[in-house]
Amino acid sequence: MKLGIFAKTFEGTEPLTVLNAAAAAGFTCAQYNMACSGLPPMPETITEAQARAVGEAARESGVEIVAVSGTFNMIHPDPAVRGAGLRRLATLAERCAGMSTALITLCTGTRDPIDQWKAHADNDTPEAWRDLLEAMGAAIEIAERYEVDLGIEPELANVVNSAEKACRLIAALKSPRIKIVLDPANLFEVATLDEQRSIVSSAIELLADRIVMAHAKDRNPDGSFAPAGKGVLDYAHYLGRLKAIGFKGSLVTHGLSASEAAGVATFLKNSLDGNFAEAGR
Repeated sequence: MKLGIFAKTFEGTEPLTVLNAAAAAGFTCAQYNMACSGLPPMPETITEAQARAVGEAARESGVEIVAVSGTFNMIHPDPAVRGAGLRRLATLAERCAGMSTALITLCTGTRDPIDQWKAHADNDTPEAWRDLLEAMGAAIEIAERYEVDLGIEPELANVVNSAEKACRLIAALKSPRIKIVLDPANLFEVATLDEQRSIVSSAIELLADRIVMAHAKDRNPDGSFAPAGKGVLDYAHYLGRLKAIGFKGSLVTHGLSASEAAGVATFLKNSLDGNFAEAGR
C-alpha cells in the first residue's frame, strides 16, 4: 500500500510547499485540497495554470496526488446549495487531469443546514435518499464527462452511514464511477474490540471490489477522534483485512497536526510491515 496524508495537514498556499512538507514527513502520496493552492476547497473557478502547478509539484516532490477533495453537502435542505456544489464539482473535475489525478472524494451529506459532518434525524428519510440519488446521478454525469471516479465514504453522520447503505447506493446507481473510501473510525464511535473488528471486517468484505482508498485515523475510548495509532482502533486487524482482499491502493491519514505527521508515518509504516511492537502496539 502507498502511504499518504491529507495535504491540508500542512500549512501553505503553494502546492510545492505543501507537498514537500508531506514528503519530508515520510509520505509518498496525498489527498489534495484546493486550499493548498490558496483557493477555496471547492472553488468557482480553477485556471489551467493553477491545476498544472499541482501536477508539477507532485512530480517535483515525489508525492503522488491520489485524490482531490470535492466534498459538499449533497443532501443539503436547500436545493440551491446542492446545485452550487454540483457546479463546483464540475469545475474540479475539469481540472483533475492537470493535477494528475482521477479521483474526487465526496461527502454524501446530511440534512443539517450548517455542518455537513453533523448527523440529523432526517438523514434516514426516503426524501433524503431521493435527494442523494438525484445529486449522485448528476455527479456521475460530471464524472463521465471528465473521466474521473467518485469516492464516497460511509460515515455515521451522513446519509450513507454504513457499509450496507453504501452497497445499496452502488446497486441503485449502477455506475463503475462510484468507488469507496473506507475509514473504519467513521463506522463506530464506542465499541468493544470484538464489535469493532466485526464492523470493520463486514465493511471490507461487503465493499471489497469498490475500495479505492483507505483512510487512517483513530478513536479515543470516549468516541472522540484521535490520530492513527493513538486510540483504540485495531490496526493489525484493519490492515490485515485490507491485505486479505488484495488491496494495494493508498492508505491516507488525516485528523492530525503537522507536528504529528512524521510520528504517524512511522507508526503506519511499521504497521504495514507487521511490526506492531515497533508501531507501539
